[in-house]
This record gives sequence, structure tokens and C-alpha cells, in this order.
Amino acid sequence: MGLLTENNLQYYAGTQLFTQQTAVNTFVSTFNTELVFFTNDPTNTQYSLNNCELYQSVDQGVTWTAYNTLVNNTYTASFNSLNNTITTGTNIPAVNWFKIQLKQAPIDNNYGGYSYITINDIVNNYILAYVGEQKLIPNVKRTDVIFHAKRGLQEFSYDTLKSVKSIELQIPASLSLIIPQDYVNYVRFSYIDSLGVKRIIYPANNLTINPHEALSQDQAGFPIQDANSNNVEVPSSTEERWSNANTRLITGNFGIKTAYNTISQDGYYPDLWLAALGQRYGLNPATTQENGWFTINERAGTFNFSSNLINQLVVIEYISDGLATDLETKVPKLAEDAMYAHINHAILASRINQPEYIVQRYKKERSAKLRNAKIRLSNIKLDQIIQVMRGKSKWIKN
Repeated sequence: MGLLTENNLQYYAGTQLFTQQTAVNTFVSTFNTELVFFTNDPTNTQYSLNNCELYQSVDQGVTWTAYNTLVNNTYTASFNSLNNTITTGTNIPAVNWFKIQLKQAPIDNNYGGYSYITINDIVNNYILAYVGEQKLIPNVKRTDVIFHAKRGLQEFSYDTLKSVKSIELQIPASLSLIIPQDYVNYVRFSYIDSLGVKRIIYPANNLTINPHEALSQDQAGFPIQDANSNNVEVPSSTEERWSNANTRLITGNFGIKTAYNTISQDGYYPDLWLAALGQRYGLNPATTQENGWFTINERAGTFNFSSNLINQLVVIEYISDGLATDLETKVPKLAEDAMYAHINHAILASRINQPEYIVQRYKKERSAKLRNAKIRLSNIKLDQIIQVMRGKSKWIKN
């Protein structure tokens, strides 16, 4: 059987059309997207949580009317969604057309979905291919397969699948942004200039720090405790000084008046370094840059930025483990075989009295298929290699 379950109208427009020959009240959806339905009452606050809408037409699709329209403050019919099946309260006449229309967000999420396979499909395929009599795994619980599949997805996401996500935010006056809910590690911080170009924001590293605790002290320097004998915490002076710091005093662009530049509104020159031609030898590149810095405040769960980035539009690229929500629990098909090899090794290695040579054999197979997955997912194209090599063969003439 073919792997495509959607027709072109479903994939591109998010529409499934029913032109039944007899009066029916049951419509089975074949969308890759699971239907979500809370209520058919547009005045209900949960109505916006539905990911689809229903329509019917009495003129063979020329005009469409919402199925849940109000008539004298009562509903003409009701419907419910169960296992991607729509059951209406009354039969839809044979002469009428009926359609399920996905909202725009689930349509967008479905684009490009063919290149992925869900964890649920991987588990089903694995049990079918590897579990049973005269097979590699005689018996295993489905829950064990699910556990090892999810663990494999987590491990692959860190360095193979690279489940990199990005969010666009504006830095507020507090100079801090909350760490995303599914954040594991950062890839890159950038601010976006007026041309839409990314400007890399660098980690502060040894420039400053976000203390895990800032304690209140008495005159003798001892920490003060509250009524519950716990140390009293106060706002960090280090973070306050960093947020108020003039970054020009760190970068070395002090604003000495020269004839090379015009003075900006804050009394400084846009780029003092241009006026110091031949005099920049020995500058520390970690501080001699004007893109700004960021720190990660583990105590407050925020990203903090230097004062020159206030009101800037930033893009945060970070790694997630791919297991935050059911929608994201999917694996690129290029790594599907590596997932099966991982589950094989994980199950065999966790069993007692398993011959060591068997475990080692499937450990090597896992490593080999994981390496193949990395090569496939690297997405290196021959044209790109040729472009780089041609660039290296150019002569630079004076």
C-alpha cells in the first residue's frame, strides 16, 4: 500500500470533501493530522481550541455554510470527533456536500511531514519486524519498546538529529527573557538589524556572572536568616551593575573625539576603532565587538543581555530533545534505521544472561547506522563543495 494517505486537496488546502450518494451522519477523516474538537458553540471559550471546522453545501460546492450555525438560538445539529471520525447529530442529505476544513496552524504543521515518521509508527514497525517467534526478540513489552524509542530520540536529538528550534523575541527593559519551556541547550543568539541580517551575540563567559545566591549580611559579614532559619536572599548587585553597564567602557570604544567620525546622539562616535588604524594590535576580540553579550541565569531561569541590546529584536536558536509534545515526537526517515538498531541494542543489553558477543555485535551495528544517519542528515551537496573549492582557487591581486 502507498504511504500517502492524503490527497492533494487535503495536503495543500487542508480540506477533505465528502460527496456521499446516500444520507449519512458519519465521516471518516484521512488527514495525517488528528482532529481536535471541544465544542460546536462559537460563544464558548473553548471553541477556538478546535483545529477544524465543518461546512455543508446544498449547491454542490458553490457556496458553503458552517455546519454549526445558530437558528433561533438553538443549534441545527451537533457533532463529535472520535478516532478522527465525525458523527453528526442528523443525517446529511445525499444531495448535500460536506467538508472538513483544518485551520491554518495545523495545515502549516503538516507541510513537509512526509520526511518524518512518528514514534508510534516506529514502535509498531519494530514490533512487527523484530519481535516474535523465530525473530531477534522473542518477546518484549510494548512499554519497553516505547521507553527505548523515546530514549533513543533524546540521545539522537543532542548531536545527530539536532532538533534545533528558534524563537523571535524583543528584549524588554529588564534585559531578560524567560528560557523556553522545551529548552535543553543553546545553539546561537543573534540580534536582527534593520536589514534583517543576523548579528551574533556572544556569551559573556568571564566578563560577568549570575550568582546562584545573593545573601543579605549583617555588619560582621554573616548571612542573615529568616524566622524559618533560611538565609535571606536579596537582588544580585552583580546583575544590577551588569544591566546598568556602559558597554563602550568594556569594548574600548570610549568616544575620543577625532576627525574621522561624527558624534552620535549619546556623545560617542559610531566606531572609534576606525580612527585607530594600525593601533588595534593586541585588542581582546572577546570584548572588542559591539554586538553585545548574553548570560544564562540558572537561578531565575532567564537569558540576560547587556544594556546595548535593549529593545533589540533577537532570535534564540536552541536544542530540544524532541519529546516536549506529541506533535514533536517524530523522527526523520533518514534516521529510522538507526532508531531500530538503537532499540535492538538497548533491549538486548538490558537483559540478563545475554551473551556478550551478541550485545557487542548490535552495539557495533547501532554505531554504524548512527554514523550513516549523521552523514545523511548533514545534507552536504556536491554543488556547495564545488563552490567552496572554486573560491579557494582564486588569485587575489593587488
